[in-house]
Amino acid sequence: MKSTLSTIAAFVIVAYCPLIRDRQPGTGRPLIPSKNTMNQSDINSRLGLHPVINVAGTMTYLGSSIVVPEAVEAISAMLPHFVDMSALHRRASETIARACGAEAGFVTASCAAGISLSVAAAMTGDNLAAIERLPDTSLLKNRVVIQAGHMVHYGAPLEQAIRLSGAVVVPVGQATQCLRHQLEASLGNTTAAAVYVVSHHTVQFGQLPLDEFVAVCHAQGVPVIVDAASEYDLRRFIATGADVVLYSAHKFLGGPTAGIVAGKSQLVRSIRLQNRGIGRGMKVGKESIVGTIAALDAWEKRDHAAVRARENRILGLWHRAFAQCAGVQAAIVPDPTSNPLDRLKLIIDPSLARITAWDLADLLAAGNPSLVVRDHEVEHGFFLLDPCNLHDGQEQTVVELISAALEAARLSPEPIITGLDTRRANRARAVLA
Repeated sequence: MKSTLSTIAAFVIVAYCPLIRDRQPGTGRPLIPSKNTMNQSDINSRLGLHPVINVAGTMTYLGSSIVVPEAVEAISAMLPHFVDMSALHRRASETIARACGAEAGFVTASCAAGISLSVAAAMTGDNLAAIERLPDTSLLKNRVVIQAGHMVHYGAPLEQAIRLSGAVVVPVGQATQCLRHQLEASLGNTTAAAVYVVSHHTVQFGQLPLDEFVAVCHAQGVPVIVDAASEYDLRRFIATGADVVLYSAHKFLGGPTAGIVAGKSQLVRSIRLQNRGIGRGMKVGKESIVGTIAALDAWEKRDHAAVRARENRILGLWHRAFAQCAGVQAAIVPDPTSNPLDRLKLIIDPSLARITAWDLADLLAAGNPSLVVRDHEVEHGFFLLDPCNLHDGQEQTVVELISAALEAARLSPEPIITGLDTRRANRARAVLA
C-alpha cells in the first residue's frame, strides 16, 4: 500500500496540480512564486527537505507557527550582543504579567518544561537545598493530582512531565468522569500541587470545570497549575483563580520555541530558581526571551478581527470547493476548547470517494509540497483543515491538492483502503526509523 500511495502521490503532482507541475527547470520552484513560497522553497531545498503546507494547526511536529516579523526582528537584533540575563528575565516578567493579568512571569524552554518546573517549585519553594536535591523528593510534599481525563499524550505523556521533577502523579476519577468528592478525597497533607489541562486532547465531557477545580484545591491550600499550551486567551485562567498558567510562545502567539509561565509572584520566583537545579537543562537563550517579549507585544497590537475575517474567507472557499465532492461531507466546526476560531471538517465516505480519510491524509502528506492535515481523530472517518498557518495564496493550493487527490482516488483501478492496524504499524516503524 505504501508503494500505491507513492504512485498516486506522483500522479497527483504531475497530472493535476499546475502550481506544482509548472516548475522552473532544475529549481523545483513554481514559475511565479510568492515571496513566502520562494523563501520556504529555498531553505527547504538547501537542506534537502520538501516544503510543507500546514493545515493541521499550531503543531510542534511541524514547527508550530509562522513566527511574527516583530519576533524575527528582535531575535536578529539580539543575537550578536551580550546581555544581563537576569535583567532580561525581569523585563520578560513585566511583559508577561501585563499580557496575562498576572503578578509575574518567566520564560522557559517549552510549555512541557513549564509543567516540570512549576511542579518542582510547588514542592521546593525557594529552598535552594531542596532545589539541588531534585528529583529526590523524599523530604518534600510530592503528590500532584490530575484528573484522569487530562492525562493526555501531546507527543509525550503529560504525566511524565510531572514525574521528571520527582513528583508522584495521583490520577483523580476515571477517564470519562471526575467528581468533586473524588478530587476532595485525593488531596491531603502531602499534596504539593494540582495540574489542570486545557487541550483538544483531553476528554471533553465529565471533567470538573476549572473554577470548581480551583475552589476545591484552594480550600485545602493546594496551588493549581494550568497547562494552556495552545490557548488563545491569555487572561481567562488567571482570572479564574489559577496560581500558574503555562502557554507555548510558539503557537498562537507566533513567537520562538519557548514556554511562558504566568502567575503569582512567589511561585513564579520559585520556578525561576529551578534553573539552579533541574531547570538548568530547560533554560532558554537571550533570543527566545526577546522573541517572546516581541511576540507578546505584537499580540496586544494585532488586529484579531482582521485575522478572523481572513480565516473565515478561507473556510468559505474550502467549504464551497469540497461540499459538492462525491463521498465528502464538509462542515465548518468550532474549536473544542472555545478558542475564537473555526476549522473545516471533511468527512470521507470511502464507498463513494474510493479512499479512506486516513489514506487521503497520508497521500496528501506524501506529496511535494507535503500537505499536512489535522488528523488526530482520523480513525472516525474525518480530518480537519485549519487555516491559521497559511501564507497568502496557499489556501487555493490546498483546494488543488485535495481535489487532485480525490480525483486520483476516483481513477484508481482499486479503492484505496488501508486497514487502520496497518497504518498504526507503519507509523510505529516510522518513529523508530
